[in-house]
Amino acid sequence: MKIIQIITLVLCLSLGAQESIEIHSLSTSELRADSVIGVDNFGTIFYLKESTIYKKNKDTTISYNNLQLGKLTSANSFNPLKINLFYQELNTVIILDNRLAEIFKVDFNSINNYKNVSHISTGYDNTIWLFNQDTQLLEVFDYKTITTKAQTLKPIDSPILDLKSNYNYAYLLTEDELLIYNYFGSLVRKIKNNGYTSLQENNEAVFLKKDDDLFYLGSDSNKVVSVKTDNILIPQFFVTNETLYIYNFETLQEFQIKIN
Repeated sequence: MKIIQIITLVLCLSLGAQESIEIHSLSTSELRADSVIGVDNFGTIFYLKESTIYKKNKDTTISYNNLQLGKLTSANSFNPLKINLFYQELNTVIILDNRLAEIFKVDFNSINNYKNVSHISTGYDNTIWLFNQDTQLLEVFDYKTITTKAQTLKPIDSPILDLKSNYNYAYLLTEDELLIYNYFGSLVRKIKNNGYTSLQENNEAVFLKKDDDLFYLGSDSNKVVSVKTDNILIPQFFVTNETLYIYNFETLQEFQIKIN
């Protein structure tokens, strides 16, 4: 009987224990940009400045811009072989290779099934995730065949704040909820938005930003845990593997993430 009581107590303590997320400073480097969109495993930095995307490593810096398309709304370097750029004013997406050479262009105004797009993110193979403002649906769109491969079943009526993805899932942050979809367009998980304004995905876990605070949502959990950032100002952030990067428009700070 005592053994059963001890086991029960241990299980209760384990379930009630709070996961702890800590960060430890690694390095700080100077960088002047409008935003940093990513750092790959080799230390190559992708950043934006005046609607130009730059790819900078230790030896070289290359760039791409398309002045005819106007202001660059967003860029995604999750797949460095197929970097996607979104120009919302002209409803157009550009796909670049690893040399920042243009390999695909999709003008959603001129395709047969017109789409009014507000957000895009990287998908698997030759696809991107996009949010269609007219239908209020999230779609998996093949830019090579110009077809929609999948879409969400129900319209999303809450304003969209952010969209991130990997090859398997899309993470859509609305004013009301964080919605997680698989590549068939099925909703697999959702949590309430408690004031989060942006997110970053890393290995199917999610980091959420609220003011200058960060929070962590594990890949198989519905519990959001605070990240101990020691009151660091966080204008912009992103995560690569077990490294957190915080950018304040002058310096890029690098931190190791420790999940206890």
